[in-house]
Amino acid sequence: MTRKMAQQKEVTNKVEWKIKVADGSSKDLVPESEPAGRAWLGIQGLITGLVSKVGKFFKKARDIAVDDPRKVIHGMKVGMALTVVSLFYYMRPLYEGVGRNAMWAVMTTVVVFENSVGATLCKSLNRACGTLLAGSLAVGVHWIANQSGEKLEPYVNGASVFLLASAATFSRFIPTVRARFDYGAMIFILTFSLISVSGYRVEKLLRMAQLRLSTIAIGGFMCILISILVCPIWAGKELHLLITRNMDKLAYSLDGCVAEYFNNSGIPMEKLQGYKCVLNSKATEESMANFARWEPAHGHFKFKHPWRQYLNLGASMRRCAYCIEALNGCINSDNEVPESLKQHFNGICLRLGSVSSTVISELAITMKTMRKSPKIKYLVIEMKNSVEELHNEIGYLPNLPTPPSSTEAIIPLVEVIPIATVASLLTEVAARIEDIAGATEELAKLAKFKPAVEKIPPH
Repeated sequence: MTRKMAQQKEVTNKVEWKIKVADGSSKDLVPESEPAGRAWLGIQGLITGLVSKVGKFFKKARDIAVDDPRKVIHGMKVGMALTVVSLFYYMRPLYEGVGRNAMWAVMTTVVVFENSVGATLCKSLNRACGTLLAGSLAVGVHWIANQSGEKLEPYVNGASVFLLASAATFSRFIPTVRARFDYGAMIFILTFSLISVSGYRVEKLLRMAQLRLSTIAIGGFMCILISILVCPIWAGKELHLLITRNMDKLAYSLDGCVAEYFNNSGIPMEKLQGYKCVLNSKATEESMANFARWEPAHGHFKFKHPWRQYLNLGASMRRCAYCIEALNGCINSDNEVPESLKQHFNGICLRLGSVSSTVISELAITMKTMRKSPKIKYLVIEMKNSVEELHNEIGYLPNLPTPPSSTEAIIPLVEVIPIATVASLLTEVAARIEDIAGATEELAKLAKFKPAVEKIPPH
């Protein structure tokens, strides 16, 4: 490559250079920017990137607010509760009553106010009970330590902290305690340790414990009051709606998978995979059921509503969803099925898929209306009859004629296996749906759903 200066001209006090390359063409050489220019360009890029990220953040926040305005309302409820309890700092008469212990009301509001009424009640009562129990024990231990003499007092306090903190920590591994009282156990450990350490030096321990407990009670009561009275979100109702939505998604996925396999109906894949919401909802269901037990009677949900049965129903739905997932895998399978076999099983499989999804849809209606459906038992019988027909069709497989173009005397086994797998999965799905119907019937019995209304045809 040869280089020479081709041209020099004045353009904004800059020199322009060109080079010739081997193929005869020329290229402009751009002089390197000075350090100050490079630094300015870097700062511009940094500012632009920061502005872009901030814009994306606010856009995402706006989308969340539009998608579920209750989250915005929840933020306003927390702000309202904090404003009320902060009056203990701002107003002199209230501040003189509780003093610096008012900060415990603020801290309680921040840590116990949750999105649903059940979660707020659970954490508030756990915090109150944990604080009361720990305070009582701490005062008792402090009295025993004082009676033991100056030499033994540190050992009594240290031994009590060790034993009670160890026992409370171990209790958090017990499933029942972990599910419902884990937060209370943690508060017990924290409160007992703090009071024990401070009580070793503070003479007016009872007064301190009383003020602290009262301010915690004020903060918890304010959270409960606002959570119930201002746009309440009930965990029990949310659990009921979640189970109902999952039923609808399960029915649509089942009907769509069967139609897609036999008819290539072109249903969007994201709709076919609605069953995945059922598979991923176990933790949410357990959390909502736990919080729902703390809630008072509201709406259609009376005191001692059978929330545990919702977990059994959700488990039955997940077992069905696993079978639908396997059925959905058959759609994308590389094993091709002869068109003659598909046509032979097309009618009965589509009918079984349609009846099965109708059963789930009817169960969803039962959950929505909280009224027993008169159609369920007839639909289940029809589903069983379709399963029997499918079994009979599978029994006729060895006698099916081979296509005219085939040189085989009988249908090869490798061609039969994929369609037999689909038929077997549909049969298993029907059995799982029977379990869902049984769990729904049990829930209707325990929750005392309204009786079915038989429509009398006009004469």
